[in-house]
Amino acid sequence: MAYDTKSKNPAVTALLNGTAPEQVKTAAARGILPLPQDDLLEVLVTLAEGADVELARIASGTIAAQASAAIESLVRSETVSPRVLSHLLGRAALPGPLYEAVVANQSTPAESIVEFARTTNAGSVLESIALNQQLLIQNPPLIEALLSNPHRTSEAERRVLETRREFFEKERGAAQIASELRAQGKEAAAEFIENSEFASSLADSDLTAEEAMLIASHIESLDKETDDSWLGLEYIEEIYEETAAQRKAAFEKILGEMTSEDGAFSTERVAMLNLVMKMGIKDRIKLAMKGDREARNILIRDPNRLVCTAVANNPRITEQEIEAIALMRTVTEDILRQIATNRQWQRSYAIMHNLVKNPRTPIANSMTIMAKMQVRDLAALSKNRNVPEAVRRHALRLANARTGNR
Repeated sequence: MAYDTKSKNPAVTALLNGTAPEQVKTAAARGILPLPQDDLLEVLVTLAEGADVELARIASGTIAAQASAAIESLVRSETVSPRVLSHLLGRAALPGPLYEAVVANQSTPAESIVEFARTTNAGSVLESIALNQQLLIQNPPLIEALLSNPHRTSEAERRVLETRREFFEKERGAAQIASELRAQGKEAAAEFIENSEFASSLADSDLTAEEAMLIASHIESLDKETDDSWLGLEYIEEIYEETAAQRKAAFEKILGEMTSEDGAFSTERVAMLNLVMKMGIKDRIKLAMKGDREARNILIRDPNRLVCTAVANNPRITEQEIEAIALMRTVTEDILRQIATNRQWQRSYAIMHNLVKNPRTPIANSMTIMAKMQVRDLAALSKNRNVPEAVRRHALRLANARTGNR
């Protein structure tokens, strides 16, 4: 990092350029040259950062021996060199007020303040920096540096988060987020953000820009890969009609189902569920149609039938997922009927078998499927007390007919 010297003193210039005699350099390193305090400090810093190990050791010790009150007074002035200010921020175990004075000086290089905020263990100084809202606004990397420092105080964290939310997140709209996603090669995620309802007005949304980015990271299908022709006008009310109480009930339903199925439900999945359920039905439908396996696993349990149907119409959904859905007793009959009549899924014996074993599968669909089932599975089905009586009787008739029993 290069700095311009502030001093016009020829002796100082010679020392800074390295052209001064060795005995003069040594005297300067010991702090015994008759120089103004600001010039001497600039020379000491130059020597302390120089290639001459012995001079650097002496100069560094001389700086450490300086009275902190005198240096503090100096670093508050407009004449102090940026190099001096940067050097002082890089030194460990200086008094807090001295650090604060260096940070407050407008001549201190921004990158030096950012590095200091990232590495120092002086929590009180970090708090002081966090209170300087103007400094944070002018230097956005400083915000992330403060938040990454484990020595930050809770007050410092609160102040920094408030500034980031007020001056950066609210201004970071859908266009900027989409641009960032495209720069990362995530075209499908960018499309989702651009067309979502929540991202178009993040300032008024329950979701932050970071949360919007997190949701977008679960998008894997482009618009051209999805087919929404099934979503007719007759569903328009179901797309927009949802109360806060209904959304809360949906969250609790999904959470309850996933917890009972998976046992210990991870905090990451709860957090993801919480983000998903902050979105309206229209956006959840889009996520269901374009989202990854994690998104599909959550939204197949959504009590809104359109959201579940969108999951089944996701172009990336796998046969293994459909096989699991076919057994789920919490999905709507519409979904089970859709699977039963889908030509692609009809070719999977495991999927069809699971549908027949599901008591929620419409009986008409079960009857059709049983005509192609193996005898051993029909026999087992005839004894399955979890399926409707009509299904058991029909399974028994078919099994007897194929084995010649009456």
